[in-house]
Amino acid sequence: METAAALTTTEPKRVTLVLEGMSCANCANTIERSLQKAAGVQSARVNFAVEKAYIEYEPQKTSVDALIDVVQDAGYEAKAEANERESQVSLRIGGMTCSACSQRIEKSLRKTPGVTTANVNLTVEKASVAYDPDRVKLAELKTVIRDAGYEVLPDVDSSSDSEIGADEKKLAKAARKMWVAAAFAGPIMLLMAVHMFVAPVPLYFPIIAVLGFVPIVIVGWDTHRATWRAVRGGSPNMDTLVTMGSLIPYSLNFVGFWLPIGSFIEMAASIMTLHMVGRFLEAKAKGRASQAIKRLLEMEAKTARVLVDGTEQEVPLDEVAVDDVMVIRPGEKIPTDGIIIKGESTLDESMATGESLPVTRSVGDPVIGATINKQGHLHVRAEKVGRDTFLAQVIKMVEEAQGSKVPIQEFADRVTGFFVPAVIVIALAAFASWMLFPDVFRSVLTTVNLPWTNPDLPNLSLALLATIAVLVISCPCALGLATPTAIMVGSGRGAEKGVLIRRGDAIQTILQTKIIAFDKTGTLTKGKPEVTDVEFTSGFARDEVLRWAGSLEALSEHPLGQAIVDAARQDDVSLETVSQFEALTGRGVTGVAAGGRVFVGSRRLMAEQDVDYTALEARMEALENEGKTAMLVAVDGKLAGLVAVADTLKDDAAQAVAELESMGIKTAMITGDNQRTADAIAKQVGISRVLAEVLPDGKVAEVQRLQREYGSVAMVGDGINDAPALKQANVGIALGTGTDVAIEAADITLIRSDLGSVISAIKLSQAVFAKIRQNYFWAWFYNAIAIPAAFMGLIHPIVGAAAMATSSINVVLNSARLRRAPIDPEFRSQAIDLQYPR
Repeated sequence: METAAALTTTEPKRVTLVLEGMSCANCANTIERSLQKAAGVQSARVNFAVEKAYIEYEPQKTSVDALIDVVQDAGYEAKAEANERESQVSLRIGGMTCSACSQRIEKSLRKTPGVTTANVNLTVEKASVAYDPDRVKLAELKTVIRDAGYEVLPDVDSSSDSEIGADEKKLAKAARKMWVAAAFAGPIMLLMAVHMFVAPVPLYFPIIAVLGFVPIVIVGWDTHRATWRAVRGGSPNMDTLVTMGSLIPYSLNFVGFWLPIGSFIEMAASIMTLHMVGRFLEAKAKGRASQAIKRLLEMEAKTARVLVDGTEQEVPLDEVAVDDVMVIRPGEKIPTDGIIIKGESTLDESMATGESLPVTRSVGDPVIGATINKQGHLHVRAEKVGRDTFLAQVIKMVEEAQGSKVPIQEFADRVTGFFVPAVIVIALAAFASWMLFPDVFRSVLTTVNLPWTNPDLPNLSLALLATIAVLVISCPCALGLATPTAIMVGSGRGAEKGVLIRRGDAIQTILQTKIIAFDKTGTLTKGKPEVTDVEFTSGFARDEVLRWAGSLEALSEHPLGQAIVDAARQDDVSLETVSQFEALTGRGVTGVAAGGRVFVGSRRLMAEQDVDYTALEARMEALENEGKTAMLVAVDGKLAGLVAVADTLKDDAAQAVAELESMGIKTAMITGDNQRTADAIAKQVGISRVLAEVLPDGKVAEVQRLQREYGSVAMVGDGINDAPALKQANVGIALGTGTDVAIEAADITLIRSDLGSVISAIKLSQAVFAKIRQNYFWAWFYNAIAIPAAFMGLIHPIVGAAAMATSSINVVLNSARLRRAPIDPEFRSQAIDLQYPR
């Protein structure tokens, strides 16, 4: 039964949906709530700033198509992001003669279950299809085309359209709408201005009504359509307010034939035009805020020179396969991650490590795609391609961060859910108040006497002006953009400095951190230990001790053990074949070599085996006081000697720890070393808390103990045995040079292995959260001032529409300033300032 259950259990899947039709944070909340209620959905997050939904779902209960239907039922458009579908293919098609042919193929493909998008280009005779390989196979897609009566020529794989191109198209569309609206609204406003301020001119209502129809109804059609979807779904949004603020005054002009309310066409046209201007400027500002992903995408090489049967052939990057041999000349980019098999050169790896100085690479060394070959001629065997490359993983992490939320955003999301309905109620209250107490409000207008107010207008006109002003000046967009834009820019800024924030809530949590715990080996130290001392007892020789220890440690995966193996080989000490090998967690190793039972490890292991180690106790203590790790060696119950290994501290370890302590953050070190060795290392670094003799499976318990004492705890590590502790910590920080398991378990990944990046991560979080607080303050402050002023009739609807657009743009531009945020550690900044005085 257990086996059957295990076979039917399916791991949850993740998909990213690209959304269309959102106009404010309330739209995002509506979609998010709808997805979270859907069957089979485990989690759903919608990011308004990047217009994407990040969903984790159970494939046995729902599908991507069903999730898209949920979004569409909520009144919005959605499609699965191409790179989430695993496959996108470009198929060459023969037999097409006109657009009817291409449309027929498109319709056939789009009806196929599992196909996300299908676009057929008649001119180049290609079909670009994004599909889910779990639901439909490539062969089935070809069959669909053939069944439609056309020929499938040899297919060519292709990557998805660049995000840069998609953003440019979106910006161009917003610009077109803005200019068309302005072209028609401009003459109306000019005529009205001449009529009001220069001299009365004959205003032909039909002409003005037709001119106004274009910006208000045609250009604003997407806005009105979004309003209809939102109202139908029971979740009015920003578009609802704009629709009411433009269509209502436009419609009222026709009522003017019977009631004395004046002309509102210029107001309606101006409101929609200013809304389009705001949308264009907001899209442009968002583009500036999302430069990080674009810059990362631009780093990638477009083509590669591959050896095929001994000759060089230039191919598109997406055609490079694992094990292909690439030829890279001086000055060219490394196309993809690989291993050098021929040649030697210096590489500029600053895009990956942040280090400006070139590094030397030769045969056998790994290289990173998109880094630059400075000098030599290299042959590189491709190891990783496509989404498995370093650059692709960095982009993925940045996108994950941009799609996540911080706890402070949850409150704002709840508020924006009620914001638009509340504004509509306030607008209706404004109309009723003006109609019931016109003299009170007129006295306010007379007292304040602003240029755009006219207390002599009829009561109905003044009531309508106040109502429309309340509708168009209210801005939930600023609230919805406050957090996503700051995270978007901040995560990009971090990527430039080698700090990858994988979960947005880590930005807020790390600010509450009271203590940071560091793993020792590979984190505080360079992770390249060396043998410093070999001691032996009577009856044994130095080479014998090294032989016994090296033979056993050759089967161990511990970096200290590898140092002993390397030392034995350097001294030409031959190693023995070992049988019955066993790793004794936290104590050492044992095995049979050359007929003798050998133990290599700690005092505790020797005590368990009744081995007397007092002869070397004093020497062992002296070595440990120097920060070295001493391992005892026993053969057949007799003490043979000891081997001491030391791991060099990282160059910036002491400076980084000192700066953290100066920031008010305590530091701790978790290590399996004995107390004396650990204390010696901690003293060199300046660590304030030492947790020694911790077994690998005891790190979680130590983190829990620190959490009970200090509250919020961050953990920095790089190894497989650090992963559970990284998960347990409030914030897990993994070094990029560490294992994939540790990186996957972490909330923040540091590409560079230096500890100064930990400080950069904290400073980045401080800068991002400060911007979030600023954005929320200005968004709330704006609405708190603007809505009451509009209620009192002090703000003309046209001024309100301009102010509404400005508030959203202000939030986005304020977030964009994070691109210049100083996040380098003080000790590194001081060093740079000394070298490059200002």
